[in-house]
Amino acid sequence: MKQDFYEVLGIGKDASAGEIKKAYRKQAIKYHPDKNPGDQEAEANFKKAAEAYEVLSDPQKKAQYDQYGHAAFENGGFGGGGSMNMDDIFSQFGDIFGSAFGGGFGGFSQGQRRMKGSDLRIRVSLNLEEIINGVEKKIKVKRKTQAPGIQYSTCSTCKGAGQVMRVTNTILGRMQTASPCPSCQGSGQTISNRPAGSDAQGMIQEEETVSIKIPPGVEEGMQLKVSGKGNAAPGNGISGDLLVLIQEKADEQFVREGNHLHYDLYISIAEAALGVSKEINLIDGKVRIKLESGIQSGKTLRLKNKGIRDINGYGSGDLLVHINVWTPKELNREQKKFFESMLEDDNFKPQPDKSDKSFFEKVKDMFA
Repeated sequence: MKQDFYEVLGIGKDASAGEIKKAYRKQAIKYHPDKNPGDQEAEANFKKAAEAYEVLSDPQKKAQYDQYGHAAFENGGFGGGGSMNMDDIFSQFGDIFGSAFGGGFGGFSQGQRRMKGSDLRIRVSLNLEEIINGVEKKIKVKRKTQAPGIQYSTCSTCKGAGQVMRVTNTILGRMQTASPCPSCQGSGQTISNRPAGSDAQGMIQEEETVSIKIPPGVEEGMQLKVSGKGNAAPGNGISGDLLVLIQEKADEQFVREGNHLHYDLYISIAEAALGVSKEINLIDGKVRIKLESGIQSGKTLRLKNKGIRDINGYGSGDLLVHINVWTPKELNREQKKFFESMLEDDNFKPQPDKSDKSFFEKVKDMFA
C-alpha cells in the first residue's frame, strides 16, 4: 500500500505551509543523491519526499488528497505514484535546497532551468454507470508539441550554463552574482532551426487522443491528473499536465448523496394495504424487496452496500428506497362507491403510532 504523504514528511494534517516546506527540505537533504551516491533506497525516499511535497504544498491538491487520498491522483506523475524523474524534481523544487548543495544533479547546474509546459484543463461528464464501475475514456486533446525538425544549439551567451555571472564592486569588495541567462531564459539552449508554421518557441498545436482511466466512486468537482499530457515545453523542458474535472450527469432513477443512492418507489393503495414484492433495476443488476402489508407512504428502506463503492476502498454506500403510496386521481363509479363506504370505517382512519415519524421528524433526522 502506498505510504501516507504526511507520514513520508513526518508531519500532521494540521501542519502549516511553512512546516510542510521545512519538513520536505529536511527529508530532501537527508536523502539527496549527492549525499548518498549509489544508494537506491535513499533515492527512492528522495523521490517519495518530493512526491509528497508536490501535493501537500499545493492547497488545492492538498484538499483533494485529504478528501480522496491517493486515488485523487492515481493517473500517474507527481502525486500519483508514477515514475519520478530526478530532473523534474530539481527543476521544480531545486531552490528549496538553498546552499546545502553547490551543484545540481545529473550535470544540471543550479542556475540551469528546465522549462515546464502549461497545464491543460478539460471537463469529462460521466453517467451513474460509469461512476459506479469506473471507466476508461479516450479524449481528443489539442496540445502544443515541438515541431518536427526543430533544432537547438548551445546558448552562445551563457555557453549552456543557463546563467550569467556578474561582478560588481561594493563597499565590501567585489561581489559575484548569478542570474538566469536573458538569451535562453535559463534553459542553456537557443533555437538554431525553427520549422515553418511553428511559433516563436518552435511549437505547433496537434490533436492527440489521450486515454484517461477514471476509478469507481469519483464525484462532481473532483479533479484527476494525467501527467505529461499538457502542453510540451521547448528544448529539454518538461510537458505540463492534463487536469480532468469530473462532472456528473443526472440519472433518471437514482439521486446520489455521497456514496449513497436514493430511489423513489411508487406503489398503489392496494399494494400498500396488502403488501407486495417489488423488483428494482439497479445499474449493475436487480434487487427484490418485500413490502409488508400496511406500509406507509414516506417509509424508507435501507439496502446495505447497494450504493457506490468508496473511492478509497472503504466499502460501499447504501441504497435508500423511499416508499410513495400513489393515490389515484380519478375513480370510476364502483371505486368511488367503495371508498365512500370506507370513510367511516375505523380500519381506514389514520392511526399513526410512535414508529410512524412525522415529516418534520424525518427532516430533523436527515440533518442530525
